[in-house]
Amino acid sequence: MLTSVDTELMRVLADPVRLKIVTLLAHETLCTTHLVAETGAKQTNLSNHMKVLREAGVVDTEPCGRFVYYKLKPEVLDALATAFSGLAAAARETIETGRKRAC
Repeated sequence: MLTSVDTELMRVLADPVRLKIVTLLAHETLCTTHLVAETGAKQTNLSNHMKVLREAGVVDTEPCGRFVYYKLKPEVLDALATAFSGLAAAARETIETGRKRAC
């Protein structure tokens, strides 16, 4: 079953810009400048998205001179994937056993 933490994470990742950011960060650590260029978001908008991702524990920051680099925390996505795998297993079992609630 998905927990409230999982549902909050799903809400955070449901935004198309944040999902694009996560996808980009899965492939490389990027600074704000790179993320602005890749997403087409304005600097202030991107900063708000990064704040949401940081507060949700999806990304870590890495200061580098006057730049801030962001990197994805794979364990957070692993936990979400595990929750979905559990749901898929339960759905398979329901189908295989023909379990349904009587009306």
